[in-house]
Amino acid sequence: MSIPHLPPLPYGRQLISEEDVAAVAEALRADLLTTGPRSAQFERQMAEMTGAKHAIVVCNATAALHLAMRVAGVGPGDRTVTSPNTFTASANCAAFVGAIPDFSDIDPVSYNLDPVTLAAGWKPDTKAVVAVDYAGQPANLPEIARVARAHGAVVIEDACHAVGGAFSHEGREWKIGGHPWADLTTFSFHPVKTMTTGEGGMILTDNDEYAERARILRTHGIVRDARYFTGLGCDENPAFAERGPWYYEMIDLGWNYRITDFQCELGMAQLRHLPRFVARRREIVARYNEAFADVPWLKLPGLQPPARPEMTSWHLYTLQFDFTALGRTRTQVMDVLRTQWGIGTQVLYIPVHLQPWYRHTYGYGPGKCPVAETYYTRALSLPLYPAMTDADVERVVKGVLELS
Repeated sequence: MSIPHLPPLPYGRQLISEEDVAAVAEALRADLLTTGPRSAQFERQMAEMTGAKHAIVVCNATAALHLAMRVAGVGPGDRTVTSPNTFTASANCAAFVGAIPDFSDIDPVSYNLDPVTLAAGWKPDTKAVVAVDYAGQPANLPEIARVARAHGAVVIEDACHAVGGAFSHEGREWKIGGHPWADLTTFSFHPVKTMTTGEGGMILTDNDEYAERARILRTHGIVRDARYFTGLGCDENPAFAERGPWYYEMIDLGWNYRITDFQCELGMAQLRHLPRFVARRREIVARYNEAFADVPWLKLPGLQPPARPEMTSWHLYTLQFDFTALGRTRTQVMDVLRTQWGIGTQVLYIPVHLQPWYRHTYGYGPGKCPVAETYYTRALSLPLYPAMTDADVERVVKGVLELS
């Protein structure tokens, strides 16, 4: 069967309304375009939504992860452990600060870091754990934090897939970004995520010192607040000692990780839609689970405590295919779905420790994370985004079921 007249369905995409466009247009007419009052307003709204004390918005989530490393004091010689089942930035952020990126295996149900494996493989030089909420499913942060904090390590939650999500622990609902088991949490606002600013990222934390340092480092390490001033080293010269309205000091080596105000206006508009976006994602996941539950060559994504289906903000819907039983390679399956049904799929992710740079730099190789490696050989993500209609969802279901 072939249906070329239907529009293609990518594995993920943004949903931008006319209301969003109007909000951005209004922001573009303002006096300030880069980091300004709208950025600060967006931060306040995200802090309120999550329950975090501080929200620091930056240009992208990789910048957020990098800053999280810096403000947490992770540096040369420190080991940072993360999941191999993630985008490379979750590990690269450690290399950016001279630390040693390392990997611990995932559990076979949620595809997140396995706390038992993490504890068993703990090395004494580990300074931080980057726990990834793969596909929007929250990692077991209470258990991961218990392991890490027993060794004095910091916990950074890479929640780039999980904006708008929550989990249940000890009879209470905890919002992603606002719970006590992560010292810092990072969000992504890339277009395929649950909400978007075009490009953008955020750090959320209850730690005042971390927040203060992140705000300084995202703007070149430059401050204009006299509380931080120490002088230019030549204050005996009156021209250098004068501190007029132009005056600033660079007190640390930072970066230009700022975001624009019009991107943050889009973020605020998207935030108003976020409950609807997340609810639609859950509806689509429920329909997929119903349709594929009894297919012998498919394994559905699962949830491990503390995650709950009604609290998870699904970013990806990843099935495990038994390609041997199906009699097709993964490439063939992707090609059939694309050419005959207009269905886009994606492989998320190639285990990071197998990437050439990591193999050559740290000597990692096959066998280090066997669960993640096996998962990779079978994983394929289907379209999942709130703009999908019921007819779109049924097209995906039919296309997959007719593979056999």
